[in-house]
Amino acid sequence: MNLLFISLVDLRSIQERHIYTDLLREFQKNGHSLYIISPIEKRHNQKTHIIREENTIILKLRIGNIQKVGAVEKGISTVAIEPQFLFAIKKYFKDIKFDAVLYPTPPITFCKAVEYVKKRDGARTYLLLKDIFPQNAVDIGMLSKAGMKGIFYRRFRRQEKRLYYISDRIGCMSQANVEYVLKHNPEISRKKVEVCPNSVEPMDMNISVEERKQIRRKYNIPLDRTVFIYGGNLGKPQGISFMLRCIFSQRKNDKVFFLIVGNGTEYSRIEHYVNKHKPNNVMLRQWLPKEEYDRIVAACDVGMVFLDHRFTIPNFPSRILNYMQCRLPVLACTDSNTDLGNLVAGLDKNGKKTHEPFGWWCESNDTEAFKKIIKRITEHAVNQLGIYGFEYLESHYTVAQSYSMILEGISK
Repeated sequence: MNLLFISLVDLRSIQERHIYTDLLREFQKNGHSLYIISPIEKRHNQKTHIIREENTIILKLRIGNIQKVGAVEKGISTVAIEPQFLFAIKKYFKDIKFDAVLYPTPPITFCKAVEYVKKRDGARTYLLLKDIFPQNAVDIGMLSKAGMKGIFYRRFRRQEKRLYYISDRIGCMSQANVEYVLKHNPEISRKKVEVCPNSVEPMDMNISVEERKQIRRKYNIPLDRTVFIYGGNLGKPQGISFMLRCIFSQRKNDKVFFLIVGNGTEYSRIEHYVNKHKPNNVMLRQWLPKEEYDRIVAACDVGMVFLDHRFTIPNFPSRILNYMQCRLPVLACTDSNTDLGNLVAGLDKNGKKTHEPFGWWCESNDTEAFKKIIKRITEHAVNQLGIYGFEYLESHYTVAQSYSMILEGISK
C-alpha cells in the first residue's frame, strides 16, 4: 500500500521517537510504502527537499513561519499552507498512486489536498483528530462566535465540517472525543467515528536508583524531595495562571520540587515569576533534546498535565504517554469535560472502577484540591501507581493496536 501522511509536525526521519513516527514505522514494518509531507519554516533558510529512507520518502516542504511569530505573519502563513501542500502533491508525487491518506489535526486546512488525492487516486482517507478547532480557540478566548473574530470562527468551522465530510474514518483520542464530535456534528455517521488514541512503540524507560541520583546531581535537582515534572508546550491551552497559583501555594513546602521544561508563548510569564519570587523549589528550563528530556523525566517522581479549566472540548494530551513509559504516576489538572481525569483515577464516566489507578485528578481552577493531592503524594509511596500506568500503556496505547485499527478502517 502507498500511504500519504501529511502533517505540520517537523519530521526529519522515520526513526525519530514521536507518536507519528512510531505509528508510521509500524506501517513501514508491515511492508507499506510511505510518502510524508512535513514542513520546514522559511526561518531555517532551507529550500524544499526530499529525504529518502527505507520504503519512505519525506518531502520537507518550505512554508512560511507559523511558530513564535506575530499574529499577522502567522495568519498569512497558515492561509497559504493548503495551496502549498496541494501544489507539492501535484509536483513531487504526480506519478504516485496513493491507496490511503493519513492526516492529523491540527491544522484543519488540508481539505483540498486530501480531496485532490481522494478524487485522483480513489484513496481512502483517515483523520487522526488530535485537536477540535475552532471550538478550542473559542473556549480560551482566542476566537469568538460574534464580532470580527466571529468571521474567522465561521470560516474555520466550515473547514472543520468539510474535513469531517471528506474523511472516510475519524479516529478520536478518547470516547469523550467521539461523543463530542457526534453531538456537535449530527450529520456525521456514527459508523465513521471511532476511538484511535495517541499511541507509542512501548519502551520501558525506567532507570536504576543510582542512575536517578546521577541525573539529579547533574541537573541540580534535589535528591531528598518529591520531584514533579511538567514537560511540553507552555501556551494558552495549558492554563498557566493556574499552574503558577499551584506552584506559589507550595513555595514554603520543602518536601516538593517542581521542574518545568518546555517552550511556548507563556514561557516568559513563568520566567518572570521565577525571577521575581526566586522560589527554591522551582526550576524552569527551555525544551531539551528528546533523549536528554526522557532521562530527566525518568529521574522524577510525578508527571504533571495542565489544561485550561474553560475548555468544553475533551482534550487528551499525548505527554502522559511519556510519563507512563517512565513509570511515573500522573497528576492531571484539567477541565471537567475531558475523560483524562477518570482515566488516571481508574474510573469510567459513572465513577465505577475499571482498572488500577495510575494518578490523581483535580479541576484546573481548584488550588485547594491541588494542595490536598500534593500532601497525599508526599505522605505516601507512589511507585506502584507508576507501574500501573506502564502496564495500562502496554495494554491500550501501542502503535500496533492503532495500526490494526487504521488499516481496518481504510479497508472497509
